[in-house]
Amino acid sequence: MRVVVATRNEGKIKEINQIMSDIGIKAVSQQELGINTVVVEDGSTFEENALKKAREVMKICREITLADDSGLEVDYLNGAPGIYSARYAGEKATDWERNQKLLSALEGVPFEKRTARFVCAIAVVFPDGQETVVRGECKGFIAFEPAGSGGFGYDPLFYIPEYNKTMAELDMSIKNKISHRARALSLLREVLKKYMLA
Repeated sequence: MRVVVATRNEGKIKEINQIMSDIGIKAVSQQELGINTVVVEDGSTFEENALKKAREVMKICREITLADDSGLEVDYLNGAPGIYSARYAGEKATDWERNQKLLSALEGVPFEKRTARFVCAIAVVFPDGQETVVRGECKGFIAFEPAGSGGFGYDPLFYIPEYNKTMAELDMSIKNKISHRARALSLLREVLKKYMLA
């Protein structure tokens, strides 16, 4: 069964295919279908943004469509950067600049108060009108300095106590089990399996 993913990120397509291939799901990006729509993410939650993207692309392709929205929530900053994670240090900012801004915002804050979570909401919209949104989270702390060269975004600052490593230091096989996206995708797997059996 083919699903269309409202993304231009080939890394996401690869990850979805790795997790879904054994249940007979094949993900393709909107670009592969020639859909160049850019959806404005103006929702107030990850869930709203994911649903909006999935609905818009589904209207064009009329196939099962997935979309995700994800980011970092830091408790001390009242959930910021949250849905603005990618734009936290400005539209054109680099990962390094976003990480530096986050470190500045937490300057002087002790480790135990630097609790945070990565959040990923994935929406699936079916041509028959059914919609579901799943949410995956990965909890940790914001480190005092970046470590590790794997991953991207805030991964070098996101410390996971159970592994005594940042997300950027983890082996991909572990990251693909515990990450917010991996957790959301495993919930999504169950939704798609039920749909296929219905």
